[in-house]
Amino acid sequence: PVAGLVIGELATALVQSSSTTTSIVVTLVGAEAVDVKSGIYLIMGANIGTSVTNTIVAMGQMGSGDQLERAFAGATVHDLFNLLSVAVLFPIELITGYLYAITKAMLPDTVEKGDKWAGPLKKIVSPLASRVLKANKDVIQDVATKKVESCDSYYPVACIDGIEDYANCATKCDKAAGESFANGDCGRVGLITCDKTIGCPAFFQNGATRQDDATSGGVCLFLSLCLLMACLMGLVNVLQRGLMGMSTRIIYKATKVPGVFAILIGAAITVLVQSSSITTSVLTPIVGLGVIQIEQMLPLTLGANIGTTITGLLASLVSGKVEALQVALAHLFFNLSGILIWYPIPFMRMIPLNGAKALGKWTQRSRLVPPIYILVAFFIIPLGLLGLSALFAEKTTGFTVLGAFLVILVAAGIARFVWWWVKQEGRAK
Repeated sequence: PVAGLVIGELATALVQSSSTTTSIVVTLVGAEAVDVKSGIYLIMGANIGTSVTNTIVAMGQMGSGDQLERAFAGATVHDLFNLLSVAVLFPIELITGYLYAITKAMLPDTVEKGDKWAGPLKKIVSPLASRVLKANKDVIQDVATKKVESCDSYYPVACIDGIEDYANCATKCDKAAGESFANGDCGRVGLITCDKTIGCPAFFQNGATRQDDATSGGVCLFLSLCLLMACLMGLVNVLQRGLMGMSTRIIYKATKVPGVFAILIGAAITVLVQSSSITTSVLTPIVGLGVIQIEQMLPLTLGANIGTTITGLLASLVSGKVEALQVALAHLFFNLSGILIWYPIPFMRMIPLNGAKALGKWTQRSRLVPPIYILVAFFIIPLGLLGLSALFAEKTTGFTVLGAFLVILVAAGIARFVWWWVKQEGRAK
């Protein structure tokens, strides 16, 4: 379970999209490569990993100390809510299996297979993105279900007669009709594939090796991050000019809505754009400018958490697999459970809010706090937990004793930090 949680978090932190991770998990569960209980833990991890994007976006306001403090606090309130929800619900699920039981009881006998729902933004962006690069999602499923041993089985890329289009490169062999790649009846694509309507993207190359496709993916990732930062800086600049001279009190009144409505707004926006990362990443610089207070940011991000589960739920309803629907329902009920724990009661609500404000204030001491926080919270600690899980997974006396000793050391370190923070005025220091 711990390994599943960490893998879900790391995968989402790397691809910066919980929707992508969720859809992969749903596919793997539907293909019986992963069981439902493991899928639930992977989904929990994805919930943590998705908040890394808006935390990176907050670093775009390094130029102003006050803006960075507000933006970083607005970003980390999402992180802390997800971390606190996992901290409470993960052991509960481990002991009782309540998410598995609730979702199991809600399942229909069968789920029909049909076309997946695509949001309006995806319909606009997808054709353009597919002309640049289109990922081959079959690779993950085939490797997980052990249809192939590794990604090397897809290389080198080959198209019939060297013609780069969907029919000659990406069409699968009909084994029932006796077709095979060896006879030249069909092509072969790797990590980058072609689109049925648009054709092969710009980064697709006939004869490409695995290294070529990995390099193309890295270049696209770098370019997308550059475009993201440029767009967000432009957004901040436009907002600054538009709000120049306006009273802070007037802005707060105009943007202040009841928490329930804010949750609904966040959910609606996320369903439309099909990504909670987009919703929270756009809101983060707005919080940095002081247009939205952090108290208003929290319910909007909670709504984004719900909205991103709706996308997976709609996809699972036409997946043809009951198990896929169960994982999607578990994702929804996990987020609803977290909201019921941390939002309705004012005292509980202040825990993530105060934590985020404290993290924001630390940025006034050093501009290195955001990158260090991202590395530690999203990569170093998860990798450490994965290592500990691997020790116990060996099921040998030596590794088990070593793992138990390390767990005791970590627990003692956390207890010492809490004592210093609460009893020795660590918070003031």
